[in-house]
Amino acid sequence: MSDAGKVPAELKYTKSHEWVRVEGNRATIGITDHAQGELTDIVFVDLPAVGKSVGAGASVLVLESVKTVADVYAPAGGTIVEVNAELKAHPEWINADPYGKGWIFRIELAAPIDPAALLTPEAYAEFARSG
Repeated sequence: MSDAGKVPAELKYTKSHEWVRVEGNRATIGITDHAQGELTDIVFVDLPAVGKSVGAGASVLVLESVKTVADVYAPAGGTIVEVNAELKAHPEWINADPYGKGWIFRIELAAPIDPAALLTPEAYAEFARSG
């Protein structure tokens, strides 16, 4: 796919197509518009347990679409403090509003995220376009 989709300027991104909104020592994570477009219609979200510890780069959950399954990874180490439980009944929100109602989980960061570990919106858009 050559189109990077929507890439909000206020977020940071990973090469595994997650978006990250850091607020203090917490981060909200979802998948990018590009990723949801590649997955097509998401039909199931296997949410992690609140309280689960995750390592940076670890698979946190699996999304199932009509086309495939895909892992969602933690951009940093920490503890899951909240999940978007509404996605159990409405997995399609990830397709319809990936940066809003389709957020997936929040982690309390074990340490600040290294800025070099995340992509700027411009760098992510270029990365997504290139393949």
